[in-house]
Formats: sequence, C-alpha cells, structure tokens
Amino acid sequence: MTVVQDRIEMAEEDGELTLDELFESLERTTPEGYKVEIVEGAIFMSPQRDTHWEIILDIVEQLRTKYPRKRVKSDVRVDYPGHLNGFASDVTLVKEAAEKGPKGLWNCEDVEFVAEVISKGTAHNDYGPKKTAYALADVLVYLIADPYQGKCHLYTQPKDGEYLTETSVTFGSDVDMSTTPLGLTLKTDEFPRG
Repeated sequence: MTVVQDRIEMAEEDGELTLDELFESLERTTPEGYKVEIVEGAIFMSPQRDTHWEIILDIVEQLRTKYPRKRVKSDVRVDYPGHLNGFASDVTLVKEAAEKGPKGLWNCEDVEFVAEVISKGTAHNDYGPKKTAYALADVLVYLIADPYQGKCHLYTQPKDGEYLTETSVTFGSDVDMSTTPLGLTLKTDEFPRG
C-alpha cells in the first residue's frame, strides 16, 4: 500500500462518512451545471461560467495536440491525500499506463498534470489546500489560470507537500512547460479575463 493510499484510508476509519458516501449523496441533489468537490471535508459547489469553460477547453485542446484523449480528463473525481479530499479538477492528465482503481476512480499517483481555473468562491482552495494535496500526491506540474488576475501560475518540483518552483505569466504570454514532463508550451493569448 502506498503512503498516499494510507492517508486516504486513515481519513475513512474514524466513523465519518467516506468520500464515496458523500459523493453518492451529493449526486442526487446537485443541480445541473454545477461542479461539486470535497476539500478537507468541506463541500464546495460552483456553477460553470463561460470564462471558466473557455479556458478549460483551450487547455484541453492544447494538451490534445500531444496527448491522446484517453489521458486528458476534465471534472473527473480523483481522491487526494489529506482529510476527505475528492477533487474534480478542471483539467487532469494521467500517465500513459494509468488504470482506474477498484472503485472505478483514477489514482492520484497516476496524475502528471492538473490545471485549475479560478472561480471567485473557491479560489482559496486552488491556491491553498488543493495545491498542498497535489504536491503531497507528487503531481509534477500544477497550473492555476486566474481570469481575475489575468495570470497563470505554474508550480513544479513537488516535495513534502510544497512546490519548490513557481512561475507566473500574464495572459497573452506563453507558459513554458517545455522543461517539465509535459514538454509543451501553453499559449494563453485567447484566455478571457474575469
């Protein structure tokens, strides 16, 4: 068993509802057009906006120039280390040989890249506990696209729950990820602002 899996299971052993039970309940009550995530046991529901979707789609389309469709995911639940962390990241790239686990979910150990597009109500999650969880899971490349700031923040070199390297670029400039395992440059000139 991996350290990450141990941490996820420890959160489920103290009599609380599990992530699976929480998501099962939420699936019955979530309105159409809303995204649900559980971050450190708190439930966050946010509507998808045009700006949000346009940036997500742009990132996905650029990833698809290099990676097959089966490796690129959007709004698909992955459980991460920490207390009740079930994220439906805006964009996720899984490893080539990745396979779903016994619960039918992708394993966080197989995630190579995550991109989150900031929503006003949940920005603190993307910059805070989600960034920590991604680093703990050794997600090699984490990108935040912030339409309110008009900037992208690129985090690399995860170690002990932190990213050692951060690079920020304004929308309109390229995000150079050619030296990361992704090996590509992301164009942001069509990313809309807030």
